[in-house]
Amino acid sequence: MKLMVFDAGGTEIKYAVMDEKMHIYERGYVATPKDSFDHFAQEIYDIYAGFGNDCEGIAMSLPGFVDTDLGRVNGGGALRYNQRTEVGRLLEEKCGCRVVLINDGKAAAEAEYALGALKGCQNAAVFVIGTGVGGGLIINGEVVTGRHFSAGEFSFVNVDQDNFGKADSCLGNICSTTSLLNRYELLSGEKIDGRAFFKRLENDEFAKKALDEFACDIAKQIYNLYWLLDLEKIAIGGGISRQAILIDKIKEKFRTILNDCFVPYFPKIISIDIVPAAFGNDANMIGAFIAYQRKVN
Repeated sequence: MKLMVFDAGGTEIKYAVMDEKMHIYERGYVATPKDSFDHFAQEIYDIYAGFGNDCEGIAMSLPGFVDTDLGRVNGGGALRYNQRTEVGRLLEEKCGCRVVLINDGKAAAEAEYALGALKGCQNAAVFVIGTGVGGGLIINGEVVTGRHFSAGEFSFVNVDQDNFGKADSCLGNICSTTSLLNRYELLSGEKIDGRAFFKRLENDEFAKKALDEFACDIAKQIYNLYWLLDLEKIAIGGGISRQAILIDKIKEKFRTILNDCFVPYFPKIISIDIVPAAFGNDANMIGAFIAYQRKVN
């Protein structure tokens, strides 16, 4: 079985032809339309039409509160035009094939739990750093969706008491790749992309300071997640997770938080592994494939 697999994010739509062994035959990406669902659906159709004869259906991860059973997006997340839209049915009609949807954070959790860094865990999470912050929770050996499909939506957690309820206080705006680059721009006065940022780290003091602050904010949220859910392991996902220096810095900041705790025995009892996601940027596509298999079977 081959599927056309999509990972639709706020910045770009990644796509691949994939089989049940998770082998990728073709891959690419296009910019994500910003204006309308119709434009979004046309992009999906244009890509699928080029490979459709080889693929029995479409598996897609995307942001928002996604009802996988109904193929409905109840909250659009970064793609607001998808809000309260039967995205699955509309894409099926346009593309003429079976379409299965899953939230992007939950897709990453499915992939990492089934085949990757979180395999064998009872309580664990993925923390996907991208345009926003995606999340997926594994509790008692199952990926949690929640009654309203919003479990694990880390982006909406408020972390600034002084601005509670405002967009600037949301974890998605503080712990995203966008936030890291904004911090650098505020310090240096220069706007650059993520690839350029990590190339500058060795000799750029502004980059070092931005990464230091960014990793500290992520470590604080891992600390909070630990106490809420007694997590064994947390996998850092998204393209940025390929940067070993980021994972090392988050671990360093987490140890500092423990050592500075107001209860001195906390560092001795807290045990949580912080690791890069095994599948990096491909986790969402692999998780979408798994969701398709489960739905069809």
